[in-house]
Amino acid sequence: MVRTRIIGGTVIPVSERGLWYASGHVVVERGRIVSVGPGEGPSTPEDEVVDARGKYILPGFVNAHGHAAMTLLRGYADDLPLMDWLQKKIWPVEHGLTGEDIYWGTLLAIVEMIENGTTAFADMYFHMDRVAEAVAEAGTRAVLCRGIIGSGPDEGSRAIEESRAFVNRWHRAEDGRITATLGPHAPYTCPPQVLKRVAEVSAQLDVAVQIHLSETRSEVNQMMSAYGKSPVAVCAENGLFERPTLAAHCVHLDDSDIDLLRRFGVHVSHNPGSNLKLGSGVAPLPELLRRNVVVGLGTDGAASNNNLDLLEEIRLAATLHKGVHQDPVIVDADTALALGTREGARALFLEEGLGTLKPGAPADLIIMEAGSPHVLPLYNPISQVVYAARSGDVTDVMCDGRWLLRNREHQTLDRERILYHAERIAARFAP
Repeated sequence: MVRTRIIGGTVIPVSERGLWYASGHVVVERGRIVSVGPGEGPSTPEDEVVDARGKYILPGFVNAHGHAAMTLLRGYADDLPLMDWLQKKIWPVEHGLTGEDIYWGTLLAIVEMIENGTTAFADMYFHMDRVAEAVAEAGTRAVLCRGIIGSGPDEGSRAIEESRAFVNRWHRAEDGRITATLGPHAPYTCPPQVLKRVAEVSAQLDVAVQIHLSETRSEVNQMMSAYGKSPVAVCAENGLFERPTLAAHCVHLDDSDIDLLRRFGVHVSHNPGSNLKLGSGVAPLPELLRRNVVVGLGTDGAASNNNLDLLEEIRLAATLHKGVHQDPVIVDADTALALGTREGARALFLEEGLGTLKPGAPADLIIMEAGSPHVLPLYNPISQVVYAARSGDVTDVMCDGRWLLRNREHQTLDRERILYHAERIAARFAP
């Protein structure tokens, strides 16, 4: 087993607020970080030594919400309200996607995410066995669920049983890199009896739940009209929050909703780019953080963003809320970077230490250029990464101690082959 010693770079561990080492090291052995700190660290003659002078070393980004294979629909239906976008454009074309399509679309997403420094991501879609196969091939970390829509005549029972089978096949697979969860799409597509059944199966399988929640004002109004309660209250009332739950979006929340999220320990994925593009609104991130709700950052699918650039979401989280609240310190650079790394891992219920560089943590890390004109001069590297760096600055990516990208070259995937198949599939949907 090769031991890797990365030396000379500016190390940003994201383990403590404001901590960084101007010329530090990270040592990786057997998929784990064994040493982090100033200087070159402990060495052995057998080490693989990586010279990171003039570069940043930091944890891999964590994308806490998305639909990876929707890369195939990037730009297919832009500038529409969410429900028109879904019902008139996206859902009809999704009916034509095969498992093979979704395999290549997922690989396209993973290529993009690796190149922009994302080492772990959440995904809710269908044909999830093919998604898991893509993750296994690529070497990334992922939290996967089969989306459940329960408004049809079977009330979601078939989708729930398919989800059960998926969990049994893939949960903790690939040495733990793949986590399987249950994925009720949303309260407006899963009536209460389906939410209750999902909670029951989640308990039986001992897995978490992912759900879209309170994304738009119309969704909230629809639930109030049908049940006299907000989407958050409907989920709480029907036992879903008795299980570990990751709620995506959470844009339209009142105080009682936030109280419920905090009380039940519900985690949230904040997706500022997608919410802005679809005109859904701006989630109350500062209030969620003030009340100690665990929040990560997500891109959503590339059909509504239109990219999977987690660094862009980190910057949006730091700048958007400053403007909305007219407060330049309300979400600072340290907080934003943590949301895209350490807190994202927490939001996905992943292992303690993920999203940081500290001894004992899984070795998910990235190296970024730090000597380009757009990140110089250097005063505070955390601020430079959040406000000035670009995802294109990523040069190297490691997940679970394995290099996925070295000097901008993929180590596990055939990039050109994936791009070819993505273009071939998309040709079917071109107008």
